[in-house]
Amino acid sequence: MGTKRLGRTQDPTLMVLTSLTGGPKHGYGLIQDIEEMTGITLGPGTLYGVLARLEEEGFIEALEADDRRRPYRITARGAAVLRERLETTAKVARIGLRRLGHLGT
Repeated sequence: MGTKRLGRTQDPTLMVLTSLTGGPKHGYGLIQDIEEMTGITLGPGTLYGVLARLEEEGFIEALEADDRRRPYRITARGAAVLRERLETTAKVARIGLRRLGHLGT
């Protein structure tokens, strides 16, 4: 069974926030880092939609533009939300992997 049947299992919001924990990045830098981390290439529409929402919610902030590129950084609030989400995801992953082990797969 291919993974396409599961639908979208990666959350672009988590990928962007996780990328920004490595330091401020502009859009293209985020796309590259996320691709290196996950093998997934976010399209510009998806990326900039996520950036706008995260900035509006106070999870990231735009820094002064460098030429035409505007870098973003994660805020303390964004880091706290990311930590909570990653801890929950890790817990679910541990349980799922343990349960799969009981199935003998």
